[in-house]
Amino acid sequence: MSIIIKPIITEKATLGSELHNRYTFLVHPKANKIEIKKAIEAAYGVRVEQVRTMNYGPERKMRYTKTGIQKGKSNATKKAVVHVVEGDAIDFYSNL
Repeated sequence: MSIIIKPIITEKATLGSELHNRYTFLVHPKANKIEIKKAIEAAYGVRVEQVRTMNYGPERKMRYTKTGIQKGKSNATKKAVVHVVEGDAIDFYSNL
């Protein structure tokens, strides 16, 4: 099970990383805060001070087509906001 799925790079997440040293990641829905902290420290070589998590439920959609109503949903996701110790930084753009 891979804990870290991908970093989230949005305007809000970038502002948090520049001003407050907080980075946002999309993580496995069953991962807990301790597992997330260990995975971030191992992957990026930084010290993690605090981890905050947010669970998002699936997004339900409905379409009206010729054959009738088509119902569907996306997968549930989990985000983690990781506060890194002052002086450490994560560079997402170094290996592009």
